[in-house]
Amino acid sequence: MKPTAIISRTVWMLSLVSMATDIASEMLYPVMPMFLQSIGFSVILIGLLEGLAEATAGLSKGYFGKLSDSKMKRLPFVQLGYALSAFSKPLMAVTVLPLWIFFSRTLDRLGKGIRTGARDAILSAEAKPETKARVFGFHRALDTAGAFIGPVVALAFLFVYPGHYKILFLFAFVPGIAAVLLTLLLKEPKSSEEKKITHEAPFEGKLFVKSVSFFSFLRYWREASNAYRKVTAGLLVFALINSADVFLLLQAKEIGLTDLQVIGVYIFYNFVYASFAYPAGALADRWGLRRTLVLGLFIFSAVYVGMSLHGGVLWVSFLFFLYGIYAACTEGITKAWLTNISEAKDTATAIGTYTAFQSICSLFASAAAGWIWYSAGDVALFIFTGLIAFFVACYFMVVRI
Repeated sequence: MKPTAIISRTVWMLSLVSMATDIASEMLYPVMPMFLQSIGFSVILIGLLEGLAEATAGLSKGYFGKLSDSKMKRLPFVQLGYALSAFSKPLMAVTVLPLWIFFSRTLDRLGKGIRTGARDAILSAEAKPETKARVFGFHRALDTAGAFIGPVVALAFLFVYPGHYKILFLFAFVPGIAAVLLTLLLKEPKSSEEKKITHEAPFEGKLFVKSVSFFSFLRYWREASNAYRKVTAGLLVFALINSADVFLLLQAKEIGLTDLQVIGVYIFYNFVYASFAYPAGALADRWGLRRTLVLGLFIFSAVYVGMSLHGGVLWVSFLFFLYGIYAACTEGITKAWLTNISEAKDTATAIGTYTAFQSICSLFASAAAGWIWYSAGDVALFIFTGLIAFFVACYFMVVRI
């Protein structure tokens, strides 16, 4: 099947929206560690910030995913989520007070939580089971293209104006608001299942309803299939040791790379990720979702053990190349796998439930990573993470699903 027959207009539009948003977000992400350290944040506080931000995103993904399925509405969540993320960017330039930094960062992640389940449900509905990895891979490719362009812009800006982080936060608002405007070109999807439910219980025009409590998505764990629970369990163990990428950037800095070199390897990683996301999806559709995911986990393990060796710029660049391959083999493939083993009417809930638990795990992972680094050193952190990832890959090789 040709890519033009697989990638619909809706998939294209959502992918472009994600790309514009990631340009805004990734203009800031690789410089965030340096910015936070420059205003007095310790490694432990950085870990807590990233963990709390991701936990906020995760819990809101669960609630808003369930809410989207309950009302069978997707577009309002997509538009609101991208809007919050866009407006959070310039807020970082207002003040360096820790509470304000925490608020701005969590507002950005809240936007992600609101939109993710609904957006992924739209993508899932636009694909067949045998093409789903390619659809999600294509979305990740354009999304990550934004993650490549954003740091390039940041690198060019900081080369001319070193240390001017606040102005960069203001610039990030431009692609963010462009993403919001692009969502206005999307239309509310109408699948056959949605038409059936809408006919039985018409939408009353309310986005927030009393019938869906904040933690109501937790019931889905009991209602889901055994296959969903087995896959999710393995993924959550991995999430418990998969700390924020900021620690890889801090390690690159610790090894001896300059600020510009750190941004440079991060740009390189995103370029590799964007380049391989669709091919990895095509591989998964043909070779198998499980096999491709296992390959990615083994690569992740090798990267983290490799980062403990304190090599030079070329060594770190090679590891970030592998890290891009790992991301291409896991991010879109994970969502494709989960949606394939879930019912269509529960797609947003299935994604939201998994990402909710994942982000709670990420809170502990990032906080624990900061503590391990502080108390036992960077080598212990990266070797421990690599070993656990290796065992998770082995779990997926032997578990019956």
